[in-house]
Amino acid sequence: MTVVLFTLGGTIAMAGSAEGGVVARLVGADLVAAVPGLADLGHPIDVRDARAVPSADLTYRQILDLVDAASSAVAGGAAGVVVTQGTDTLEETVFLADLLWPHPEPLVFTGAMRNPTLAGADGPANLLAAARVAAAPAARDLGALVVCHDEVHAARWVRKTHSTSTGAFVSPNTGPLGHVVEGEVRVLTRPRRLPPVPGVEADRLDAVRVALHTVTLDEDTDLVTNLFRGRDGVVVAGFGVGHVPPALAPVLGELAERVPVVLTSRTGAGAVLRHTYGAVGSETDLQRRGLVNGGLLDPYKAKVLLRVLLAAGADRAGIAAEFARRG
Repeated sequence: MTVVLFTLGGTIAMAGSAEGGVVARLVGADLVAAVPGLADLGHPIDVRDARAVPSADLTYRQILDLVDAASSAVAGGAAGVVVTQGTDTLEETVFLADLLWPHPEPLVFTGAMRNPTLAGADGPANLLAAARVAAAPAARDLGALVVCHDEVHAARWVRKTHSTSTGAFVSPNTGPLGHVVEGEVRVLTRPRRLPPVPGVEADRLDAVRVALHTVTLDEDTDLVTNLFRGRDGVVVAGFGVGHVPPALAPVLGELAERVPVVLTSRTGAGAVLRHTYGAVGSETDLQRRGLVNGGLLDPYKAKVLLRVLLAAGADRAGIAAEFARRG
């Protein structure tokens, strides 16, 4: 059985250019050749180069196409799939893939924080660890995963928390699911696997428009109102446990009468509360006005989930139920 490697560019695939700086130039064969020990994996690596772009240039449609290609790979007998890409949007792309991935075989995303021209480049080690996880029976039925720094993270909880550190990827609320130790994949905890969201099509996803707004001190409510016009859904990253300035509360309430509005926290960890605070602009007040509680999902994951649910045709009750289940 093979491990299929899809390459999407990013820092892991960069090399120097005549114009200065680094650009994506390395193909999958180059990446595989740079990894000592990959030949000892016990599974041949089937390299399939996709479009090499900075991860900031990836789209939902491209990730849907990737999931379809990965599905065909496992249907053809692959033990698992590895995806290399830039790390800037990896926490979002892996969650989108996880919402669509129906197979028990691992779908493992990885990348690099240091490009291959630097001392201590982490790409080869991350690729080797990702391939080991993709081939490991212990990693089955965990959905899409991020493997970096010899840690295995669930798509639902992983965050990029540092701009340059090789330990940038963490799961603040849960910690990693496991580790790669001396070449062995050790899964320490197994969260309940949630089923994929059905009925998601690329054309529908392209048509859905979801805004994300981070609340800040002394908000300009007129500006916020203008930002939300013409959107099919909105995610609000509130203060702390899910609070906004009192003047913004009725604006969000009126908006929630027209489109789904999901309340999350801008803090980076912890849940939006449900019934602790009662002032205007508190989580209790905002839910009373019709906002959906985003739970433990960070704003970026909440935006992915809301867009997918809208594309799948979910109504307000269905959206609230899915956030209660996945958040």
